[in-house]
Amino acid sequence: MTCKHCQTEIADKALICYRCGHATTEPRIAPPSNAPLFERPRHSRRRMVALVILVVFVLLVTRFLRLLIPLFQR
Repeated sequence: MTCKHCQTEIADKALICYRCGHATTEPRIAPPSNAPLFERPRHSRRRMVALVILVVFVLLVTRFLRLLIPLFQR
């Protein structure tokens, strides 16, 4: 059998040409679309900023309450 791309003589059962690397048969499974395979949905920056502000606020409130509690226990 000869390669369709470079005309090199290859084995009859070869899946790819050893010289040029092209496949000797058509793929059995359709190739993926042009979209990236590992594209993750992007999260809104507003949501992330709001979450950070909320966490900082909660930390500040808990810190403030820790300072106030000993004052009321006296």
